[in-house]
Amino acid sequence: MIPTDWIFGLIGGLMIGSAAALYLLVNGRIMGASGILGSIVDATGPTWEKALFIAGLIAAPLLYGFAFGYPATNLTSNPALLGVAGLLVGLGTRMANGCTSGHGVCGISRFSARGITATVAYLVAGFAAMFVGRHLLGVF
Repeated sequence: MIPTDWIFGLIGGLMIGSAAALYLLVNGRIMGASGILGSIVDATGPTWEKALFIAGLIAAPLLYGFAFGYPATNLTSNPALLGVAGLLVGLGTRMANGCTSGHGVCGISRFSARGITATVAYLVAGFAAMFVGRHLLGVF
């Protein structure tokens, strides 16, 4: 049997890239999910397009899971840990003025120095956190 996980990753990447290009063409703005969500939360311009975008981010994986089943994960069942992790991710995206979709997908594709720097920074931080957590603390 041939592993097909990479095909799903390729299809997902093509969908994200196409969505980012379409969002830029239609709205004239980069598709940063944290910026879009932040503008809705801050009430600095919630529009129906932004609300639909966020609804799609939530609905798409739910529909996929319903249709094809959810993959097995090692996700914790501790809601406090999930809440803290979500808050830290939100804080990090605010500090970096964007998230992986804004900097990683849209920034790198536009050869943005800020996007490339931010992407390298969060990848290095992620690698360091996993190394420390797994090899030094034995958490993961």
